[in-house]
Amino acid sequence: MFQKYPKLASAKFPKTVKIVEVSPRDGLQNEKTHVPAAVKIQLINMLSQTGLRVVEATSFVSPKAIPQLADGAEVLQGLTYENGVSYPVLVPNQKGMEAALKCGVKEIAVFGAASEQFTQKNIKCSIDESIQRFEVVMGMAKEHHVKVRGYVSCVMGCPYQGDVDVNKVADVAKQLLDMGCYEISLGDTIGIGTPELTEKLMTTVSQVVPKEQLASHFHNTYNRAIQNLVVSLS
Repeated sequence: MFQKYPKLASAKFPKTVKIVEVSPRDGLQNEKTHVPAAVKIQLINMLSQTGLRVVEATSFVSPKAIPQLADGAEVLQGLTYENGVSYPVLVPNQKGMEAALKCGVKEIAVFGAASEQFTQKNIKCSIDESIQRFEVVMGMAKEHHVKVRGYVSCVMGCPYQGDVDVNKVADVAKQLLDMGCYEISLGDTIGIGTPELTEKLMTTVSQVVPKEQLASHFHNTYNRAIQNLVVSLS
């Protein structure tokens, strides 16, 4: 890879890397076959014993929208919580936050997007309206001393509108940061990213969000996830 992107050979990479394991939520929500709560609990318990420090456990969304995660409360109740491991949950709105707080969560994630069409299709509102919904959640999180991580999806492309303006990604990321998210994860939702696009993305967004508060999430749709990750870390 250094032969194709020679500037990486002299790049300064971080000495440590934080891994946020999201398969119990991001992975299982897409499974067509129902996965029992007991199996989810076993998976999360095993993951938390590998040395991972963050395992995203579930999501408090409408069971009609994502029936696979309708048992979120049961999963959280059944976990064997490891010292030093965080178990964040995805929260889309006030109702989800209320349910999460009843389970005693210490960290949540909110999920935005840089694509208007994706936001309309996914949660039936505009980007600006989605940010307004998060303000209520952020207020509740602050009141209950809950940490919040922010996601921005479709940062390199959208399945509905195609190309996504990198400046829009930066704008959404900055809004989430200003609202109180301690970290912003940039997600290549459909896996169309390239090393060149990744460099442009990270360079642009890091102008408004400190690098130490940025994370990246790549899908391996076209076998470029590792390449993009290396560029991102550089």
